[in-house]
Amino acid sequence: MQMEAGAVRRTVASVRPLDVTVTRPGTVEEIADNLRPATRGAPALALTGAGVSTDSGIPDYRGPDGRRRVAPMELAEFVGSPEARRRYWARSFVGWARFDAARPNGCHTALTALQRAGVVGGIVTQNVDGLHQRAGATDVVELHGSLSAVVCLGCGARTSRTDLDVRIRADNPGFEATSDEIRPDGDVSLEAAHVERFVVPRCAACGADLLKPDVVFFGESVPRPLVDEVFARVEAAPALLVLGTSLGVMSGLRFVRRAAARGIPVLTITRRATRDEHLHTVHVDEPLRPALERLVELVG
Repeated sequence: MQMEAGAVRRTVASVRPLDVTVTRPGTVEEIADNLRPATRGAPALALTGAGVSTDSGIPDYRGPDGRRRVAPMELAEFVGSPEARRRYWARSFVGWARFDAARPNGCHTALTALQRAGVVGGIVTQNVDGLHQRAGATDVVELHGSLSAVVCLGCGARTSRTDLDVRIRADNPGFEATSDEIRPDGDVSLEAAHVERFVVPRCAACGADLLKPDVVFFGESVPRPLVDEVFARVEAAPALLVLGTSLGVMSGLRFVRRAAARGIPVLTITRRATRDEHLHTVHVDEPLRPALERLVELVG
């Protein structure tokens, strides 16, 4: 990689080379400057995190200090404990209505506008809420799955979360519990008395109480073929646009590392510092929605 006064020249195979200015703190105008070549060739790849959906009422896992707000369900606990599954599904049943009612916000619509303008191509999201698609985005890769689907760990049968909700209500007549809280994975906190009387849903195909939302739990790996697909998308893109994520987990961070290793600009808009901050070509530490709306004005 050749260093030039205040700049790094990055070359991507079969993609027009980009002149990238490295500045701290970054500005939306710098990101626009780095994205404009994408409008004359291959569009940038977007990688999104929980910060994109917070304006829709879905919080992220981490507070302002970067620490986790809640302890998420671990895969080993969910699989190994019937009581853990009871606790999860009781909480999820109460939280689902609010989670499903969430609607796209200005971040989603701005990113869709960038996609329609040809500045952004595919969207790789770490979110499980489906709000990119509701905002009209296409070519969305759901890295961690979607809460809208449920899979049986016993027989592999799949069903929609909406259909399962109907069955849960039938199995739990008179079950009333409310909460003003909603967590990033759609559940809420409940008192133990509510959890104890909750009837856990069973698979309609095999009868097992091993239903699991079709999402990647903590302690679970993203399927390797999907990881390889995203690696290929990163390497084919002229830039990686990272939005609303501190990259606190490896599932997203590895794509930033791959982009940097290939000399592909990493253009980031998110609050707080990120992991491997030195790999980011431009990092804009500003509220996401107004920054994205400004980006649309500049390049869209």
